[in-house]
Amino acid sequence: MQYYHQDTLIYLNGEFVKASQAGIDLFGQSLHYGYGAFEGLRAYNTHNGTRIFKAEEHFERLQHSCQAIDLSYTWQNRVLIEKSYELLEANNLRAAYIRPLVFSGSNMHLTASKEANIMIAAWEWGPYLGQNLLRVNISPIERPNPKSFLVNAKVSGQYINSILATSDALQKGFDEAILLDQEGFVSQASSENIFIEKDFKIYTPPLGNIFPGITRQTVIGICHELGFDLIEKRLTVEDLYKADSAFLSGTATEIIGIKQVDHVVYKEEWKDTIGASIQRKYKNLVLEQENYEVII
Repeated sequence: MQYYHQDTLIYLNGEFVKASQAGIDLFGQSLHYGYGAFEGLRAYNTHNGTRIFKAEEHFERLQHSCQAIDLSYTWQNRVLIEKSYELLEANNLRAAYIRPLVFSGSNMHLTASKEANIMIAAWEWGPYLGQNLLRVNISPIERPNPKSFLVNAKVSGQYINSILATSDALQKGFDEAILLDQEGFVSQASSENIFIEKDFKIYTPPLGNIFPGITRQTVIGICHELGFDLIEKRLTVEDLYKADSAFLSGTATEIIGIKQVDHVVYKEEWKDTIGASIQRKYKNLVLEQENYEVII
């Protein structure tokens, strides 16, 4: 997929520049050591115009991620949100994926760089995992131990773990990977949170070994709004196998159902599941087709 062309603009350190002419620092810690933080947002073409879903929450999380790894963050989030809208307009995008990235300055030592830069890019991107039900496998790649890595921050380097898990799943004929934590409990997919349905209740792993997704929190809110029982508890692989249905959530992925986990195929029709109801409600929410508050 081509993410930009010769006229595509990005926002870089206070200016709009052509992506093809931005250049990179070959001595930056982000390039060598993965010392950076990023976010993923979606803009939707609603009847109220182009709207970035929960922009404030995403940029607050970007700031938190930088602070968690002692990476300088000197920008005002409200300004960055305004620049994101300007970027969409400059590139004539009404619905798009938006990627802010904070990357470090030059430093070959294993000490925190004192300089940081910010880049924001945007491009048209459909649901990350497509729209068909997924076939997933239990990955041999483990979710990083929270005692060794800040798993609640969206840090660039930790996504090597996700790349390995996803690549392994694809090589085995699956669409996505489910990672376990260091104790063998279900954690999350490579870059999405997971929910299962069992006996008309929704279960999801608790915070601690998972990434605290904004879409995950939105799903929890939808469950409360619709009156569905939502239980956060540690889940086993057997729980996943014996579920009535399951689905993944994430900004890039949105809400997508799971058809099969390893050798187990879910018998319940996706359209009849609670997950499908949540999926429809989420789409109405981001498109502002119902009376929900959207933060911009």
